[in-house]
Amino acid sequence: MNIKLATALILWSVIYRSKSNAIDPCASQADDTDLNVIPIYGKCSPFNPPKTDSWENRVINMASKDPARMNYLSTLLAQKTISSAPIASGQAFNIGNYVVRVKIGTPGQLFFMVLDTSTDEAFAPCSGCIGCSSTTFSPNSSTSYGPLDCSVPQCGQVRGFSCPATGSGACSFNQTYAGSSFSATLIQDSLRLSTDVIPTYSFGCISAISGSSIPAQGLLGLGRGPLSLLSQSGSLYSGVFSYCLPSFKSYYFSGSLKLGPVGQPKSIRTTPLLRNPHRPSLYYVNLTGISVGRVHVPLPYEFLAFDPNTGSGTIIDSGTVITRFVEPVYNAVRDEFRKQVTGPFSSLGAFDTCFVKTYETLAPAITLRFTDLNLTLPMENSLIHSSSGSLACLAMAAAPSNVNSVLNVIANFQQQNLRVLFDTVNNKVGIARELCN
Repeated sequence: MNIKLATALILWSVIYRSKSNAIDPCASQADDTDLNVIPIYGKCSPFNPPKTDSWENRVINMASKDPARMNYLSTLLAQKTISSAPIASGQAFNIGNYVVRVKIGTPGQLFFMVLDTSTDEAFAPCSGCIGCSSTTFSPNSSTSYGPLDCSVPQCGQVRGFSCPATGSGACSFNQTYAGSSFSATLIQDSLRLSTDVIPTYSFGCISAISGSSIPAQGLLGLGRGPLSLLSQSGSLYSGVFSYCLPSFKSYYFSGSLKLGPVGQPKSIRTTPLLRNPHRPSLYYVNLTGISVGRVHVPLPYEFLAFDPNTGSGTIIDSGTVITRFVEPVYNAVRDEFRKQVTGPFSSLGAFDTCFVKTYETLAPAITLRFTDLNLTLPMENSLIHSSSGSLACLAMAAAPSNVNSVLNVIANFQQQNLRVLFDTVNNKVGIARELCN
């Protein structure tokens, strides 16, 4: 090796180790202004990820949970300053979500809660919970904890709430989430995100879980409804937030959740945000077409059109792993993709268009066309590889046939390393490239 090069490498190694020893990449720093987002299977994950499974196999496994997620999305009905936190991928839950550090109560109890843009309520496992993980919230240890009964307005805003016919009592509710179910009681306590504290945050205190898909340390709802983070924070965030989701390969809390209009990208292309009164939590956008390479795929308008009455249209969702189109749309996109790539093709898990990796250079770019915004997906957001690396697969699929297949979902795999901005006051969504690995 060239002596100068060797010397430079040694010097770089010393500097890198010095910096690594000075700053723990898995720890939030005192002056940290970012709410980081990490993969659950990442190196900083507190959930003890498997050591032997490849990230490709994890994504395939997580994508197999999407049908339950799609069913959950299809059944959602209408119901009664800047802060920036680290985000990481949450693969250890095997549900393909992303997690953020929060503290609940006084003094704060640390939780790694899943972010969900299609859910309003927050919920966390509480002491004595049946079927929950070992990490639970202890209301009795918090000086700011307060119970909420059926008389408060928030109770009527929770899906599945139950109250006595006469008198008053605790606001109990039952909900399903991604194929599992849980029972909870609505309570109130402080919620801390980075340096911000929301003193009286209403959330579900889970007492029992049935199934394996409930996030182990709870969920933070970023939907548009009355009990979501945006609604409960009042004017603190002005109805604006954005996130950058790191790749599932990312080890650290390298993504970020930015809350409020300050510090958001000043130059970002946007598309109108649509509101469905029957599904008010969901972030609908107007998908007008899809291109594969230079070919604008012919798609019947009715499979893309936004219709509040039927719930059809397209949403941006942080909890679904791979983008799902209604079957006629997916089939048309897939068939055009296959025309431009040399076969033969095989299936792998949820993916039905896998081909020999040596033909990957032939894979065309896929462009999602929204009103006023075209998003050409980076190749790493379009293809996934087999664990052996011998196959490349189109990382999209058709909506499951056993759910209400009218909804197109732009999922988190296709959003990785993009800044996605939601402005609920000015009704727009912005998307821009941003490497957050």
